[in-house]
Amino acid sequence: MPHARDAAGAPGPTAVDDLRALEAESVHIVREVAAEFENPVLLFSGGKDSIVLLRLAEKAFRPSPLPFPVLHVDTGHNFDEVIEFRDRRVREGGLRLVVASVQASIDAGRVREEGGPGSSRNRLQTRTLLDALAEGGFDAAFGGARRDEERARAKERVFSVRDAAGQWDPRHQRPEPWSLYNGRIHRGEQVRAFPLSNWTELDVWRYIALEGLELPGIYFAHERDVVERDGMLLAVTDLTPARPGERVQRLRVRYRTVGDLTVTGAVRSEATDVEAVIAEISTATVSERGATRADDRTSSAAMEDRKREGYF
Repeated sequence: MPHARDAAGAPGPTAVDDLRALEAESVHIVREVAAEFENPVLLFSGGKDSIVLLRLAEKAFRPSPLPFPVLHVDTGHNFDEVIEFRDRRVREGGLRLVVASVQASIDAGRVREEGGPGSSRNRLQTRTLLDALAEGGFDAAFGGARRDEERARAKERVFSVRDAAGQWDPRHQRPEPWSLYNGRIHRGEQVRAFPLSNWTELDVWRYIALEGLELPGIYFAHERDVVERDGMLLAVTDLTPARPGERVQRLRVRYRTVGDLTVTGAVRSEATDVEAVIAEISTATVSERGATRADDRTSSAAMEDRKREGYF
């Protein structure tokens, strides 16, 4: 059934009921993780999905404070607006932030930075994440992944067990009949928990509208210097200059997803508020990652390969 909306673009009664049902399911999952695991952590990038996930986690424990920290795997190649928002949200929410630095992993020799055109630090995040989980003794990590993002995400269970090396095998996953989640793990194993599994990108945006959540400004239309490269609009910065022969254009764009700025593309847009973004997404035919993440285009199995190695 289509989500009803009123004349102002706000979710109508049917849509609100649907969103509250998703909210209740997600809050239940968050509480189940907190009850079954000793030391969970919430992955928080400052992107829209993790912002919604954080709101749901806070609702799960109100009026008590969040009983676990938030963890950001920092590539060092961030949009300034996102880091500013991350720090302010953490400060205002009285949260404990753990930052796992890819640059620190490079400096320590834990990973080797790629070189050449099209390289990014996205694959390097895996080792940094696994090291941070081990160092913090975290046995469960909440992630904001949704099954509509791309094919590998759709193979995940709500509780996704990772072995002692942090790796994922889609062939060996536990059944979850009647929304019963099995949190039993052996020493050294971890679980990634995905409370937004049954949400779509449109659900996320409608919930943002319903709750009046603040987002980093890059999610809304603004003018930015970009170049068109491999069918994507990539920001021109000191870190990501234009290549010889590329034409720099100042266009009105927004971002559908937040990531390493070296491989995260923008989309042309005039949407300056949540309602306008919802209208755009309602007619979109390409997933946000498929449209805006260069490293996910390297092969049809790019994300699945990274997840097998221990990625989010």
